[in-house]
Amino acid sequence: MLTKENVLKILKECYDPEIPVNIVDLGLIYDVKVNNGNVHVKMTLTAPGCPMSAFITEDVKEKILSLKGVKKASVDVVFDPPWTPDRMSKTAKKQLRI
Repeated sequence: MLTKENVLKILKECYDPEIPVNIVDLGLIYDVKVNNGNVHVKMTLTAPGCPMSAFITEDVKEKILSLKGVKKASVDVVFDPPWTPDRMSKTAKKQLRI
């Protein structure tokens, strides 16, 4: 069965190429909605002008579409609220020595 937890688990395989921490632990995922095979992710980036924006967004879509039961994947990149290091998990902070 397709669940929010499945989506978050697969998104832990997505990385910002400039930061060696997955996007979930970085706190970039703001919301995940799963409805009848349609998955919508609301996320942010560490900076509005991130040069890897298109790469990361496409990677998120591809990872979601690889899950069984997904018919459609959409990603909205938002900057409100802005990302701060406070959103990072304890694991990420430890990994980055923050």
